[in-house]
Amino acid sequence: MTASSELAQILQGRMATYQFLSRMFRVEVDDKLYQTLLSMRFPAHTGNDKVDEGYRLIASYLSSTADNVMLDLARDYVRTFIGSGNSGFSAAYPYESVYTSPKRLMMQDARDEVLILYRAAGLGKKESWKEGEDHIALELEFEQILAQRSLEALEAGDTDACLKLLLQQRNFLTDHLTNWFPMMAEDIAKFSQTDLYRGLGKLTSGWLENDLEFLESILEENGMLEDAPERITAQLPAIEEVGA
Repeated sequence: MTASSELAQILQGRMATYQFLSRMFRVEVDDKLYQTLLSMRFPAHTGNDKVDEGYRLIASYLSSTADNVMLDLARDYVRTFIGSGNSGFSAAYPYESVYTSPKRLMMQDARDEVLILYRAAGLGKKESWKEGEDHIALELEFEQILAQRSLEALEAGDTDACLKLLLQQRNFLTDHLTNWFPMMAEDIAKFSQTDLYRGLGKLTSGWLENDLEFLESILEENGMLEDAPERITAQLPAIEEVGA
């Protein structure tokens, strides 16, 4: 198995990245998050073209914004993720059900499936959260929580528990996030008018690909994915600071 210190560092980076991505999708950018974005250093060459392009677009936007940046981003958040129409084709709606149900409706089977998984993991939705459980922000946060638990198991010396949690994260990626987010990313590129949200879509797509590659590599290395294809170990670019 990958050395514990190296794996712990990777898991910490995964936690930070999932936390950051979840926050970016959850609600509009506020001043605190904007200042955090301005303080970030984004890697230029990660080995994943989507990640690189996503970082480039975000950095470009942050380096050239005008005085009305908060209003600009608030409008684009609404335009991109909420829309103004009543059909499932009027925005990049951030719900798995929209992309996995025949009529692109909310609160369908995908919502029920992830709700079962959350409850099985001992997690419940906060009263303040009014959206569906299959919202992209919650699915990303679920991966963040599982990554944290796997790190805690590793630090406690429980390698088996750590690997089981990593397998759970891999299965959630294959069954849910990577199964539908690429379609949402295409809609983000279609509806967004700021490079920040265009970049977010590309960054998230590339990150999910990288993370799945990493998880399958380490699980195969430890005999937990016997049928997994041969893979090259992914490079996982970690974001140094995250928004609240």
